Amino acid sequence: MTFMQDRELSWLYFNQRVLEEAADPRIPLLERLKFVAIFCSNLDEFFMVRCGSLYDLSLVEPKHKDHRSFMTPGEELDAIYFVVADLYPKKDEVEKNINHTLESLHMARLSKSQLNKKQLKWMEDYFDSQVAPLLSALILDWQHPFPHLLNKAQYIIVRLKEKDKEVFGIVPVPDYLTRVIYVTDMQGSYVLVEHMIYHMVHKVFNSYEILSKSIIRVTRNADINLNTQEMDEDEDYRDYMKTILKKRKRLAPIRLEYYKHIDKETKEYLAKQLNLKEDQMFESRTTMEMSHVFDVIDHAPKNLAKPLLYEPYTPNACQNYIPELPIIPQVLAHDLILFYPFEDIDIFLKLLNEASQSKQVVSIKITIYRLAKNSKIVHALQNAAENGIEVTVLMELRARFDEQHNISAAQELEQAGCTIIYGFEKYKVHSKLLQIVLKTHKGMKTITQIGTGNYNEKTSRMYTDISYITARSEIGLDAQHFFQNMSLSDVHGKYNQLWVSPNQLKHCVLQAIDEQIERAQSHQKAFIALKMNSMTDVQIMEKLQKASCAGVKIHMIIRGICCILPGIEGQTENIEVHSIVGRFLEHSRIYWFGPKEDCKVYISSADFMTRNTEKRVEVASPILDASCKALVMKYFEDQWRDNVKTRIILPDGSYTAINSTDEPYDYQDAYIHKEYHPETEIKGLKAFLKKLKLLHH
Repeated sequence: MTFMQDRELSWLYFNQRVLEEAADPRIPLLERLKFVAIFCSNLDEFFMVRCGSLYDLSLVEPKHKDHRSFMTPGEELDAIYFVVADLYPKKDEVEKNINHTLESLHMARLSKSQLNKKQLKWMEDYFDSQVAPLLSALILDWQHPFPHLLNKAQYIIVRLKEKDKEVFGIVPVPDYLTRVIYVTDMQGSYVLVEHMIYHMVHKVFNSYEILSKSIIRVTRNADINLNTQEMDEDEDYRDYMKTILKKRKRLAPIRLEYYKHIDKETKEYLAKQLNLKEDQMFESRTTMEMSHVFDVIDHAPKNLAKPLLYEPYTPNACQNYIPELPIIPQVLAHDLILFYPFEDIDIFLKLLNEASQSKQVVSIKITIYRLAKNSKIVHALQNAAENGIEVTVLMELRARFDEQHNISAAQELEQAGCTIIYGFEKYKVHSKLLQIVLKTHKGMKTITQIGTGNYNEKTSRMYTDISYITARSEIGLDAQHFFQNMSLSDVHGKYNQLWVSPNQLKHCVLQAIDEQIERAQSHQKAFIALKMNSMTDVQIMEKLQKASCAGVKIHMIIRGICCILPGIEGQTENIEVHSIVGRFLEHSRIYWFGPKEDCKVYISSADFMTRNTEKRVEVASPILDASCKALVMKYFEDQWRDNVKTRIILPDGSYTAINSTDEPYDYQDAYIHKEYHPETEIKGLKAFLKKLKLLHH
């Protein structure tokens, strides 16, 4: 028996876990609705990227076999379509149950059958005055060929009859129409504009008999491989990326969703026009596009919505950080570690803002992958440049679906006087690294920040991530070399403390696992703990399997894709894998090698996926401060003992809840309500404060 499973199927099992959260009655109702929306959004991206990539591979290398499942691209796609077909009715059932409960609270999506005569008249009048004039219906015949259907846009498809002639008609649902239309006399209940058009489509084709109708939605391949050889020598990289983004809009269809029912004739017609097989066409009996739920929740009366949402929370204080004092001297005195969202990213922003206004700061260098809209980080960097500080930003333009945003941010930063460099032709820069260089009375000092998540204020309050801030010269020197190498397009640099891919990180990880194997073989305590989003790298999984066979105890918390199958006798019996799906998206990466009393602990931007270890620039940093290291280890242990939101992965790849007699423990909830009592107090507080004052001056 193999100890690995197919990557794509593993991801689908994870997304099913997301859907299970939507079905959990212990979760507030509107939060459950959000999980349905997340499930749908996840599935959209999966089809655009992963299925798109497999589709391309099936055309170029149809006999290529996956290293984990040994399936060809065509076989993987068939397996995906089979599993996904089973997910749609599950999603429909969950959404229907949530919506049914919301009806009594007048916050539900309503169908035509749920409206009374007065409301039906209102809907008809609204359609006639606000919607119909903006529609561009089209009869599909030899004079009017089948149109290009935009990715994820919705259309009403109808089969029509006029006398003895049958034709098809199509009505695009314009994205500029108000999508959520609140029903008169119904407080917060609403109809969706696509459903309104669907019910009123007979008025659009009033001279025809409607034989059948449905709402359809096409998902297109969005996996574009960049070929910089196509660039003109004098072409700007940003302009090239803009051209690439236009191409994405016209790539091949990979999935068709249709609403409730579609007759045989229409289905065959669409399959032919879109070049799709029947198993790529999926019936949805509820809403196909769920992004509207966030607007609905925002619009809902606070007195109704509040009990149906998670309680708001305030991030906790950070250990060994004194908010009333400047942060730069504090970081020069001792390391800081932040756990988002339980601690506030404003601490990091304070550091950046102080640096941008400090006369001591010489330079700021940063790698950026994804940013928030109206980013405070961008504003701080602009201020720094305008204040005469040398600011260098390594901006990755190929952050999928954020490309346009990053292009705009790069232009804004450049206009402020920042130096902008971009990623490499073959390697995305996914690392989260910042360095501040400053002059002190003791000479040049560096402050280095390494993170597991993006420099994004919005996601820092939704994703769990770790941020390590240190003035240690050994890490600072490596960070300096890193930025020097990046500016010279050198991805093969060597570092003493940091593990950097694609050249070094995987080698260091394999070596660290080997060290634990050697400990086990010499009858010493041996232990590995890993936390990340995904595990797909074959070499690393083979090494972990070898470690398991040697007797190394391995604990892994893998949120999403996990291609190694745990608990297989004689192969992975010493490996146990947990997955946590909760209020916040688990996003931090922790590598822990060795027993507690003799271990190395790293945080990183890299999952153990081949794309991260071989095809991206990633950074892992050791946690050198003893108190910070202890906090990271406790953080992992607290997650490991979660018995509410945790599922255990079984040897067949499926998930099961923890069967525990212990008190329920939801680690995320515990950290939200945690009262911080520093395990290690700052020694000699008065002397420390005096030191800070001197440094500040």
